Formats: sequence, structure tokens, C-alpha cells
Amino acid sequence: MDLDTLYIIDQKDSLGMEFSKLVSMMNYTRYTTIEAVKGLTVEELDFLFDEEANSIGMLLAHFAAVEKTYQVLTFENRDLNEKELSILLPALDLGNLGRETIKGNTIDYYLEQMAEARNTTIEMFKTFPDEWLYEQTPFWHERYSNNFFKWFHVFEDELSHRGQIRLIKKMFNKRKG
Repeated sequence: MDLDTLYIIDQKDSLGMEFSKLVSMMNYTRYTTIEAVKGLTVEELDFLFDEEANSIGMLLAHFAAVEKTYQVLTFENRDLNEKELSILLPALDLGNLGRETIKGNTIDYYLEQMAEARNTTIEMFKTFPDEWLYEQTPFWHERYSNNFFKWFHVFEDELSHRGQIRLIKKMFNKRKG
């Protein structure tokens, strides 16, 4: 990520101007997420405040799973199939299944998963004209949305959960204190 242009929403190489704006915002969001989790241990990543809580690791897995889901929804214009859903569901739902299966991984594991998903997204963005962002399709219970909103939602979800990550870090430190 180019830190010299991190705070500038402007043209990005190989992307149309509308995609460039979107990617600029996605890049800033991802940078601040990475800064919030840099150097966390497996113990910190797996910490659960209580039996119904999310761990930081679960939330990082969630970011990658949401992005992969929206790749299918928007690039392929379809819902997840059973195989895809079975792979992504623990991280999408963030419930008991996530607590049971998403643990024991290093920060590098989660960051690699997130980077892999993001690299695929950016490469696919390069194949579409800016007008694609404004195409409307059914979304969320019989409503319509355009692709721009759907991809805004991907990084808006990350922003929201990043606040949760910061809170979990504080609870971990207080408990360990």
C-alpha cells in the first residue's frame, strides 16, 4: 500500500475513476485495520470475552469471507453454492461454528487471507467499466442495490467490526492486566 497516497482519493493505476475512488476508500480502511491488529499473538487473536463473543481472529476471517462472498454476488451475479457456503459460513455467521473452528491461527494467516481476497477483488475491478458499479440487481430481501453500494458495504462492514476489534483488545489487556 502506497502510504504517500493513502489519504488521497484519486485515480489508481489500471482502474477507472469511479473504481479508483472506491479502491482508495477500501485501501484506507484496510490499512487502518492492519494497523489495529499488527503484531497480535495467537492468544490475543483467539481471546473471547465471554461464551457468545467474537474473537479478533474471527473478525479478520469475517473480512475475508465477506469479500469472497461479494465477489461471487457481484462478479458472478449469483448466490454462494453449497460448497462455498460450507467453507465461508463459520466466518460469515460469527456464531458458535466460528468460535469452534476459527482459532489457533497467526496474524500472518489472517492477513494473507484478507490480502488474497482483496487482490482478487482489485484484479476483477480492472476488468469492468465504471458503469458496472451502477448496475442494479436484487439485494437484501427484495430490495435493489447497485454494485457500488455492495462494495461500499464490504468496507463499511470492516470499519464497523474494526471498532469491535479495538474494544476486544482493550478487554484482553484489562483481563491480562
